[in-house]
Amino acid sequence: MTELAQVVRAAAGAVIDPELRRPLADLGMIGEVWVEGSAARIQLKLTIAGCPAAQTIEADVRAAASGVSGVDSVEVDVTVMTAEERAEMLARLRPEGAKHNPFTADALTRVIAITSGKGGVGKSSVTANLACALSLAGYRVGILDADVHGYSIPALMGLAPEGIPVRPTRLDDMIVPPVGHDVKVISIGMFVEDQATAVAWRGPMLQRTISQFLTDVYFGDLDFLLLDLPPGTGDVAITVGQLLPHSDVLIVTTPQPAAAGVAIRAGMLARQTGQRVIGVVENMSAMTSPDGRTIDLFGTGGAQAVAEGLSGDKTVPVLGQIPLSIGLRVGGDTGVPVVVHDPSNPAALALTALAHQIATSGPSRAGKSLGLSPR
Repeated sequence: MTELAQVVRAAAGAVIDPELRRPLADLGMIGEVWVEGSAARIQLKLTIAGCPAAQTIEADVRAAASGVSGVDSVEVDVTVMTAEERAEMLARLRPEGAKHNPFTADALTRVIAITSGKGGVGKSSVTANLACALSLAGYRVGILDADVHGYSIPALMGLAPEGIPVRPTRLDDMIVPPVGHDVKVISIGMFVEDQATAVAWRGPMLQRTISQFLTDVYFGDLDFLLLDLPPGTGDVAITVGQLLPHSDVLIVTTPQPAAAGVAIRAGMLARQTGQRVIGVVENMSAMTSPDGRTIDLFGTGGAQAVAEGLSGDKTVPVLGQIPLSIGLRVGGDTGVPVVVHDPSNPAALALTALAHQIATSGPSRAGKSLGLSPR
């Protein structure tokens, strides 16, 4: 291989797969590379036929190779990996093997389960915006939508355009989650026909779904995995507590006493399964009207009441108060969270501050193995 061909191979191999978030060279997706004069030809091996990111990858490879000095034209031959090549790639991605839960207590990923006592308090909106705020701060983030019956994360993250969900990619027994706003997302809502489809499952099916999401979905290396739990203390909350007893729990409530009272129960259940309640978030708090008046539409004091009700040997803090916001609602309807489309909005500022608090107040990772070995 000529020196110029080696440079072209390196440039093409450095392109990041938009779904797997790894360089194409690491994935074995760059095959033969030829250069004749100033014309380059690259063999690109897609993971599967009909890869949803095929056009993006091909365009990125072409652009990377075209940027090499001395190359005037680029031809990309698109092929598909053989079963053996794909198996080798999957073995590199998951050296521990299939059906393994990577989110153990020793993992570097911090798992945060976001829950509430009742529905309608904006728990999913907080989850989506918190994920985006952490991503915008430079962290690698994933969302597992554990609210199987009331899934809304795909729509909130822009992954259900016109009600039709974006499908995950299947690589043999591995599921690659779609990416919305630079956040990896998985939800049962991505496996139904449209967002109006009801999922009528009982306990065992719910437990199996959460377990499969943890073992079969390839999130890669994450700093944070956020779980959007259903409200209350049902099967899913118990399952998450059993599978991820080391996870942190963030409780969302509104200022209304009716919401605060039942939110305490969600925190109590988390403690029973060994999880740590890191704090309370009050959504739909007081907003300031254009004339400067403060409007407490849902009352006051809900988050403080939950925090006090859960504080014992250790104090549970109120980590944030998210004001009522039209921008927050619009972001939910359009699939572009308010922290992305209007970062100066009061709700966006509060959510960004919440993300900073959570990111800087977690347990130290000092001493944890990176899973690396010298070559």
